[in-house]
Amino acid sequence: MRHRGSAVLIKDHEVALIKRIKDGCTYYVFPGGGIESSETPEEATIREAYEELGVRISIIDDFGRAYFNGIQYFYLAEIRDGVFGTGKGLEYTDKSRGVYEPIWVNISRLASLDVRPKEMAKKIHRLFN
Repeated sequence: MRHRGSAVLIKDHEVALIKRIKDGCTYYVFPGGGIESSETPEEATIREAYEELGVRISIIDDFGRAYFNGIQYFYLAEIRDGVFGTGKGLEYTDKSRGVYEPIWVNISRLASLDVRPKEMAKKIHRLFN
């Protein structure tokens, strides 16, 4: 069981997601990853956003929690600098992990995609659509 920190980035009626293709399955997750022993959930979210997306973010507010193999903390955040899609994390060099593709998705499309966790996609759709 490993706790995770994840960023909810909203811009121009779109949300930042990672398109995952693994073992023939396509699904979408929020940028984020495991919290290291020396980190707070917020620090992990900031680090993971840089590693996965290539952007520096600022946390705006706590957005909620999801529970699956640990606690997943979600934070509404905004991009301060960097170029979206230029992440250099292990996800992009270790091909055994499948495909990771940072994308912007229109919030109106969330209900039609396999976004994990679904409850966060529903909350974003409800609040920002």
